Amino acid sequence: MTSRHPERHRSHRAGWLRAAVLGANDGIVSVAGVVVAVAAAGALHETVLMTGVAATVAGAISMAAGEYVSVQSQADTEAADIAVERRELRDEPAAELDELAAIYRRRGLEPALARTVAEQLTRHDALAAHARDELGITETLRARPLQAALSSSVAFCAGAALPVLAALLAPPSRVQPVVAAATLVALLLSGATAARLGGAPAARGALRVGFWGALAMVAAALIGQLFDARA
Repeated sequence: MTSRHPERHRSHRAGWLRAAVLGANDGIVSVAGVVVAVAAAGALHETVLMTGVAATVAGAISMAAGEYVSVQSQADTEAADIAVERRELRDEPAAELDELAAIYRRRGLEPALARTVAEQLTRHDALAAHARDELGITETLRARPLQAALSSSVAFCAGAALPVLAALLAPPSRVQPVVAAATLVALLLSGATAARLGGAPAARGALRVGFWGALAMVAAALIGQLFDARA
């Protein structure tokens, strides 16, 4: 009888989830902060909306570019390290085999077993074994620049849509409190959702994100009140 023991791991989500959470939260907080600041300065309703839309477009492009450049740098580093391992496996295979066996000994295998495991994995795929066990690079967690850029950009737009929509639907005289309230609710929900997707407690994630969002709203409102757009 075959026993079934299903396991649900979440590490495969790490690449796009990090970028998406960062993009969504940045979209909510940064665009809401701009909208609240401009509204606090007494700008016209049309000006508030225009500012929110412009901040959304600029922010989405900036997030995509920033994620792509940063993750591409990681990918370049990984590729360079793998190239070094490929060259060493070609030029010094015996030394590389000894190195792999030593890694397994340090992880608790007996010397003879460590050697056997190293030999078998080397025959199967030497480069993959060294990338995984020496460099810590796996196919699941490898850097994917395009995925990160797309995830963060789309998530930024989705997050920014909420404060812009709140500003659009709110009465002109109530834009500031309506956007601030909608932003805090959205941040609590996004923090809880991200925590659940990552396997962490939802309440902790919600409060963590909500705190920084509230701080951003207060700072934006104070800055907006320093100016008078009605003059």
